[in-house]
Amino acid sequence: MRRIISILFILIPLVSYGQEGFDFSGQFSSFINYSSDNEPPLWGGARYIPELNYGIALKNDLLIDMEISANIFGNAGTGNFKTFRSSGKIKPYRGWLRLSSEQFELRAGLQKLNFGSANILRPLMWFDQLDPTDPLQLTDGVWGLLGRYYFLNNVNIWAWGLYGNKNPMGWEFVPSNKKIPEYGGRVQFPIGIGEMAFTYHHRVADMSELDMPPYDSTRIPEDKFGFDTKIDKVVGFTLEGSYTWKHEDLEYFTHTYLLNAGVDYTFPVGQGLYAGYEHLLYFADKEQFAFEQGTRFSLLTLNYTVGLLDNISTMMYYDWTNDNLYSFLSWQRRYDNIMLHFMGFWNPPAFELPSQQSSSNFFAGKGFQIMFVFNH
Repeated sequence: MRRIISILFILIPLVSYGQEGFDFSGQFSSFINYSSDNEPPLWGGARYIPELNYGIALKNDLLIDMEISANIFGNAGTGNFKTFRSSGKIKPYRGWLRLSSEQFELRAGLQKLNFGSANILRPLMWFDQLDPTDPLQLTDGVWGLLGRYYFLNNVNIWAWGLYGNKNPMGWEFVPSNKKIPEYGGRVQFPIGIGEMAFTYHHRVADMSELDMPPYDSTRIPEDKFGFDTKIDKVVGFTLEGSYTWKHEDLEYFTHTYLLNAGVDYTFPVGQGLYAGYEHLLYFADKEQFAFEQGTRFSLLTLNYTVGLLDNISTMMYYDWTNDNLYSFLSWQRRYDNIMLHFMGFWNPPAFELPSQQSSSNFFAGKGFQIMFVFNH
């Protein structure tokens, strides 16, 4: 798959005609983070994401375009300014080629794949790891082929095939067998004052590297089933759920259920005070429909725009099972191509929020983060 995409990127400029053009852009960011319960507590780092886009207008309203970008980053941490820990990496971030028109698109390569109606506590976070506390909203992509068709009555159908993806994605703790293709699809349709969708995905999991005997199989078939709906009537209402079934007995990891219900509303205060509430149920059981081993999370988020440059927001999570409260308060100032982010947090020493593994090393305990972002 990756070799095919590389060849296509080389050939496209040679066979193109009509309107075409390159666009180069990038994003540089740097941060300082202090966390009382992190070791070491003080971290700093920088990241650069260069992005190259190329588009070709063809006949019959067809468009061929592509995106190539990289994720270049490095971090360093210290506790006493005498000893340091550091890490860094250069890896591909996006690399896809797309053929599209007004009603369909076909996209191949390393791409972002996400969907669903929930905002933050997302049961359908199957292929990304978006963190609501991350101002950059970065997430690794997946290698695959995605096709979407949009009917005139607002029904749309998705179909995808993935290959060569090993690392766990979304809620997964078991990696995929990268040598076996994955596949799935989604149908989304209007329902009066809202919309509804059903989603399916199949993959083969590989537990051989987890050191969890006797569960060391490299071929564990897995099916995911999902649904989501969104209704706008005075307030916004969302309902989203998923069920994951592994076809082997993995004790409490055999059947997994997630269900999220949310409501949001923008109050007519100043320029608008946005408020959203979500409640997530999570169950992992040996027997189907047992609903015994579970946990619950609630989330309250507020967002208010101050003037033309500033935005203030807060998020508060409550873990009902472990009786823990997580709180974040952030201020963002935006200029033409520069953004400044200031965040304070007060969390338990053990950071166990769902879907936020990327932040767990930085946001344990009490602390702050300052981030500078420059887009060009």
